[in-house]
Amino acid sequence: MITDIEEYFVNGCGRCERYATSDCSTRHWTSGLEALRQLCLEAGLEETLKWAHPCYMAAGRNIVIIGAFRKDFRLSFFNAALMTDTHQVLEKQGANTRHPDMIRFTRNDQVRELKPIVLSYLDEAIGYAKAGSKPPKEAIRLDYPEELSEALDADVELAEAFNRLTPGRQRSYVINLNGAKKPETRIARIAKFRDKIIAGKGAQER
Repeated sequence: MITDIEEYFVNGCGRCERYATSDCSTRHWTSGLEALRQLCLEAGLEETLKWAHPCYMAAGRNIVIIGAFRKDFRLSFFNAALMTDTHQVLEKQGANTRHPDMIRFTRNDQVRELKPIVLSYLDEAIGYAKAGSKPPKEAIRLDYPEELSEALDADVELAEAFNRLTPGRQRSYVINLNGAKKPETRIARIAKFRDKIIAGKGAQER
């Protein structure tokens, strides 16, 4: 992964084989990504590099992060549950995302068109950061697949390690396992995940 933020806007994040090639997603959205960057700086945000992507902070908290994909590029908000989304432009990144948290762009010139809205949303998020506001904690009900419940009942070490995981990490395993249609697939995944669970990692962590 890259360690220099300027590299992102030239060659991408470095997390896949398309890095520094004409097929890198950042190459398709060069002007749009740069326009987003300038908006974040205009809003007074501190520019940093996190997870190999441009991340913007205020009052010591992450505010937004920029990402590029083949079909779009995005400005994603941290603590999205606080956002009022006055203009109804925020979208969920996926079916398992709890709150709409991103502004998605499918044309480079959309950043210019949405500039007043983007700046107002950034200002709102900065206000929450400076005030120390945090989203209310929500009770998360996990629908454990039967195979996971049986595995935890049969393996004390695994059960203790799973219970020590953060709710988000627990949820990552439940989502992954529930995505498998066949019981044998879920059983195989649990066996594969065991070492990661013992190590305190989530399903998507390396």
